[in-house]
Amino acid sequence: MKIILKDGSTLELEAGCTALDAAKQISEGLARNAAAAEINGEVCDLRSELHDGDSLNILGLDTEGGLSTLRHTASHIMAQAVMHLFPDVKFAIGPSIADGFYYDFDTPEPFSAEDLEKIEAEMKKIVKEKLPLERFELPRAEAIKFMQDRDQPYKVELIEDLPEDAIISFYRQGDFTDLCAGPHMQDTSKLKAFKLMNATGAYWRGDSNRKMLCRIYGTAFAKKDDLDSYLQRLEEAKKRDHRKLGKELGLYVLMEEGPGFPFFLPKGMILRNTLIEYWREVHKRYGYVEISTPMILSRHLWERSGHWDHYKDNMYTTVIDDEDFAIKPMNCPGGMLVYKNEPHSYRDLPLRVGELGLVHRHELSGALHGLFRVRCFTQDDAHIFMTWEQMKDEIKNVVTLFDEVYSLFGLNYQVELSTMPDDHMGDEKDWEFAENTLRDAIVEMGKDYIINKGDGAFYGPKLDFHIEDCLGRTWQCGTIQLDMQLPERFELEYTGADGAKHRPVMIHRVVFGSIERFIGVITEHFAGAFPTWLSPVQVKVLPITDRSAEYAAEVAAQLDGAGVRVEVDTRNEKIGYKIREAQMQKIPYMLIIGDKEAESREVSVRSRSDGDIGAMPVEQFVEKVTGEIKSRAR
Repeated sequence: MKIILKDGSTLELEAGCTALDAAKQISEGLARNAAAAEINGEVCDLRSELHDGDSLNILGLDTEGGLSTLRHTASHIMAQAVMHLFPDVKFAIGPSIADGFYYDFDTPEPFSAEDLEKIEAEMKKIVKEKLPLERFELPRAEAIKFMQDRDQPYKVELIEDLPEDAIISFYRQGDFTDLCAGPHMQDTSKLKAFKLMNATGAYWRGDSNRKMLCRIYGTAFAKKDDLDSYLQRLEEAKKRDHRKLGKELGLYVLMEEGPGFPFFLPKGMILRNTLIEYWREVHKRYGYVEISTPMILSRHLWERSGHWDHYKDNMYTTVIDDEDFAIKPMNCPGGMLVYKNEPHSYRDLPLRVGELGLVHRHELSGALHGLFRVRCFTQDDAHIFMTWEQMKDEIKNVVTLFDEVYSLFGLNYQVELSTMPDDHMGDEKDWEFAENTLRDAIVEMGKDYIINKGDGAFYGPKLDFHIEDCLGRTWQCGTIQLDMQLPERFELEYTGADGAKHRPVMIHRVVFGSIERFIGVITEHFAGAFPTWLSPVQVKVLPITDRSAEYAAEVAAQLDGAGVRVEVDTRNEKIGYKIREAQMQKIPYMLIIGDKEAESREVSVRSRSDGDIGAMPVEQFVEKVTGEIKSRAR
């Protein structure tokens, strides 16, 4: 039989050969370093049998699929170690995830930090045993009995959810057997660098009405150096945690009285309003108008938009004058009403309408996480109404805006194109046109992208922008969603050049995603040391003695008059203490003022990043800092 390799060449093999056999025929080195195989685009075991005409790509541990296979095997090794140490534990599921793996267990007592150390030690023993992972299959009825005999109710439930004619796969390693579709490594010895991170609670199948299980998270890498580097990044991330920094810097807090509803403090409001001012400036330049729509709107509107049927569980509702109303979870339906408020001609299009709308969504308490997952947030929304012919140019216009905004903060991004889902609405020809237009627009702009097949919204395909911070972490912020359905539901129209009525197509887009979440992202990205233009306090004036306090106040007044955010520290403390505290508050500039400076009418300037940069006339410093603010330099 002939197998097609990644480079397009063919490999001839005997019938019944596996992916590992193919790797060995190509080279022993390739086989030795192989972790998994991609067969016809699907990641599979190396033990998978090949068939004539299959496409094959051998995956090493330096690939996403290979590393995921290693981590999946690590989860099984962890489960086997738990079985050895805690024989009465029941097993749920144990997949690989983005940065590692986890396994859910039903255990009488939660696992302690000491338990995790013991489990790690037992895992190392299993790794040394070099146990082969053997795959076998059973018919559904036999598979159920197999797990019933081992008193594993969660596995039984999973099997019972499968079709009656399903063939169920298992993996065996030594004395441990698990229900699993794979793929897995050939044996346990490949797990060289791993660590168990923590144990937490998780509802069975994510259902808060089901039993709370104990989930152990771990991570694994091909090499110890990679593991050490990852753990160092985690330590750095802890220092940058926006929840910790937000409290220390007096920006925002989260309180028990309002779970998921953040409180912004005075300095946090300066940061927030500065971002909003920038947002308004950019959008004005790009031809947007701004609107504001009500926070509470009637049930009839949400029924018309489809949210009442499909999103009601995430909406907060109320009754006014015996009628049902809902607090808006998104701004779009209100935007539709604004468009319908007056007639439109083709000459009005494209119409770019922005809204900084406060929305509320009911999130489960366990999902809440600082500013990253809240129950109320300000969405920096915009809706663009256009003709089909204008679609590509408008997409390019939005991407250009995104480029400008993200580059200002030093954030790179990866674009993801999500295509038509199974539950889509509308004509497939329209979907094809929309997907091709999105693709062509970003290709013509020289952008790389990846396909997220079938993950578009039911109303249209989309581009998601995953921004990358200084630690290499990615955050999904910006999105461009084409919508071919809401204009239909709301019967939006414009008068064409032919005098007839036509239906516009619409783009939903956000650049920050939400003001709150973006503040959380940039707080961690900059570790709280915001660029001067964003910093709530841009300059701290530090008089050394009471004698220099009067001149310090004059300097502060001059800075304030130039539009610089300034504070004066007049406390009776040593200057070293004042400098350290201003440094801890991550103030961009400190001006030290003593008798010498007061006499010469100068200031001694200390930079947050560069330390002492010497004395200079006040006017020179004002020019320097205002120039930095105006240019929004990083």
